[in-house]
Amino acid sequence: MKSIKKVALGLASALGSMFLTAKTVLAATISDIEVKPGTGYATDFGKMFSSVLNVVMLIAAVLVFAFLIFGGIQWITSGGDKSKAEEARNKITSAVIGLIIVAASYAVINLVVNFLGFSDFNSVFKNVTPISGN
Repeated sequence: MKSIKKVALGLASALGSMFLTAKTVLAATISDIEVKPGTGYATDFGKMFSSVLNVVMLIAAVLVFAFLIFGGIQWITSGGDKSKAEEARNKITSAVIGLIIVAASYAVINLVVNFLGFSDFNSVFKNVTPISGN
């Protein structure tokens, strides 16, 4: 188990240093890019909210997959020790329950939006009128 932690720590530090140097190199050339407001991917709040929600769902799915893999490896390497096997089984169960909660929350959000008569998040935020300070 300690060797896995050492490998993970070494890999994380190597990737971190790689990303930090890439950030420095990209920062030198970023001034050449002309910024045009309003022409990005998320031109309104509805599209941005939908995109952020999709990214959160993707991250949650990747984390569930990682916890399932880690729990499976922990179960295999338990060596017949009942407490380690129980801990691994609890980790796998928690990952599956987490996936169910995330999927159910996504379904509830979409159900509420459709129940209120909107087709998607973009139409929800298009119907919101700003409050003027006058």
